[in-house]
Amino acid sequence: MATTIDDIKSKYPLPSFYYQVTIGDEGSIAFSEVSGLSIEYETITYKHGLSYKEGNIYMPGLKGDVNLTLKKGIVKADDYLLSWIMSTNLNTVEKRDLTISLLNESGEPTVSWNVYDAFPKKLDAPSFNASSSEVAIESLDLIARDISVEYL
Repeated sequence: MATTIDDIKSKYPLPSFYYQVTIGDEGSIAFSEVSGLSIEYETITYKHGLSYKEGNIYMPGLKGDVNLTLKKGIVKADDYLLSWIMSTNLNTVEKRDLTISLLNESGEPTVSWNVYDAFPKKLDAPSFNASSSEVAIESLDLIARDISVEYL
């Protein structure tokens, strides 16, 4: 059981609400939600002559795609996500690196997910509902080449 402040800082889980997202050289951009930070491998099933008796053999295959979703409130003079997806042409796109950092209580990164060569594949406008007073949230789906995790 943690009894000192240092024990609490090192042994208790960090809350997921205090994070920052950096895209390319733009600096920190405020997003209300980030999802899809997954590392996944395809599975290869090998069926050999004794599979009927011993069962199949499973092995890791190629690394899977990195699919991210970023959500943020629409701000009047901020068209960053729209201009990024509109810059996409047939087989040409500006790929950017992203860093998503989980911050501690001092605002310093403790864990960072580095996403490489990401580009937008879908931008969703918010849902409109006259009987609701929720914030207008746009959603950007990205696909990336690779992801790495760094504990600081």
